[in-house]
Amino acid sequence: MSDVAVTLKVMPESPEVDLATLKEQIKNAVGEEQYERVEEEPIGFGLVALNVTIVVDDGEGGSEPAEKAIADLADVATVEVTHMTRLM
Repeated sequence: MSDVAVTLKVMPESPEVDLATLKEQIKNAVGEEQYERVEEEPIGFGLVALNVTIVVDDGEGGSEPAEKAIADLADVATVEVTHMTRLM
């Protein structure tokens, strides 16, 4: 099996969500071994999405456990996969 880099777009519940805290919660939810980086993407009206890159095994289930762990966080509205690429 090889590794896959997956970018997830995480939308906070509102513009009032503390992004620094949310970033730390996401890092803890997916685990240090999978977490790669996070980038902010301004959406509009003060709302900022977080593009979270994780590295997972390309086996069955792939990024689903990490997606669920992030989606279950209190301040997260939605999580969607926006990019996926196999690492060599």
